[in-house]
Amino acid sequence: MTQDASSDEQAVGVLIERARRAQAAVENYSQARVDELTTAVAWSVVRQDRAEVLAKLAVDEGGFGNYADKVTKIRNRVIGTLADIANVKTVGIVEEIPEKGLVKIAKPVGVVAALIPTTGPDATPPLKTLLALKGRNAIIIAAHPRTRKTTELAVRFMREACERVGAPADLIQVVDHPSLAKTRELMRQADLIVATGGEAMVKAAYSSGTPAYGVGVGNAVHVVDETADLEDAASTIAVAKTFDYATSCLADNAVVAAASIYDRLTAGLIARGAHLCTAEEKAALQRLMWPEPGAPVPSLAVIAKSAAEIAHLAGISVSDQTRFLVVEEEGTGSDHPFSGEKLSVVLALYRYEGGIDNAVRQVNAITDYQGRGHTCGIHTRSEEHAMALAFGTKTARVLVNQSLNEGAGSPRNGLPYTLSLSCGTWGGNITTENVNARHFINLTWVSRPIAVRPISENTLFEHHWQRYGR
Repeated sequence: MTQDASSDEQAVGVLIERARRAQAAVENYSQARVDELTTAVAWSVVRQDRAEVLAKLAVDEGGFGNYADKVTKIRNRVIGTLADIANVKTVGIVEEIPEKGLVKIAKPVGVVAALIPTTGPDATPPLKTLLALKGRNAIIIAAHPRTRKTTELAVRFMREACERVGAPADLIQVVDHPSLAKTRELMRQADLIVATGGEAMVKAAYSSGTPAYGVGVGNAVHVVDETADLEDAASTIAVAKTFDYATSCLADNAVVAAASIYDRLTAGLIARGAHLCTAEEKAALQRLMWPEPGAPVPSLAVIAKSAAEIAHLAGISVSDQTRFLVVEEEGTGSDHPFSGEKLSVVLALYRYEGGIDNAVRQVNAITDYQGRGHTCGIHTRSEEHAMALAFGTKTARVLVNQSLNEGAGSPRNGLPYTLSLSCGTWGGNITTENVNARHFINLTWVSRPIAVRPISENTLFEHHWQRYGR
């Protein structure tokens, strides 16, 4: 082991030791004390003055997104998460099934390692912290080096909140002077990893030897069929695409529109601030976003930047009202980079002919390139079309007549609030769920005898015997 590696191991080891002591101090907290703690931590970052300072620092430090939307995101995500977990039992007996003789008892997982993406240094740390603390765990946060000051400030606020309610501040820690080497060491020593970030970091989490919840590559696709409320469709697509300059992996990356309503939907998007690029402008934008052909992610110059800034860099003239850029697309794959995740206020627009099955095929072609397992949605008045998309795609979330950003939880749906959107085996993850408080506890199953249930071979095999013989 090199001297640097030994130093990283020791530095992380100190954090782990502190975390274990703090976690042991709260391991026997009642549900009431746990909820008092999570409430205090949530309030420490959603106070208007705190949310504003975090949002400003995040924009100034990272250069991603915009101040007003970040304030909204911090408050809505944290408040929504706190409301979501308020009635979730994570202490003691959390479920009883008398007819099966089963009782489930919740216990902490221990020390959680939380990996934070550079585009989410403000809201992601408190969300992961709330979920970890709800299970009576300690959490150590690995900030992205580019935006570490924002994450460190959020951690400072939350540590103060712990002390205010008599809990150890070391329940929440942040890696000092973050680096890839320290993050890898943290993943090795922790009990559970929650990895939100680039594909390489998620793969590293799964390769660490420590249990991990990861997320897949985003590239959300929205279908608009011939029955859709086009006003609502255009509005929700525009909102999701422009909120915080598309820092969310849920923001629409592609829209697949029925040919019969394609022009009307396009007009609706333009009315809401879209600039429809010409073929020449599309080519210029592609050169800016992917200066190296075949690159899986766009240039940092365009990520979470305003439409005006992106257009200026590409040499495209747009009006002052322009909020996002739209390119018409037909193909998918590396030769058609607009079919992938763009991490920017750039939207790919596809046209489909015929029935809903063709829309499903187009969605699958797009997500087979990038975004398998993540999220798609549909604007429709047809339940049959909604279910065709749900049955026909390899996606963990299908949003019907909603903004795709609502896939991370919303007052309008029952999805768990989160900023960790898992994608199942399709996206290289272990679950398809929105990572939530239930993922931060271990369950002990207590089993008692019940009345014997006879198992009949005749009942089980009768149909098989009749059809295929014994």
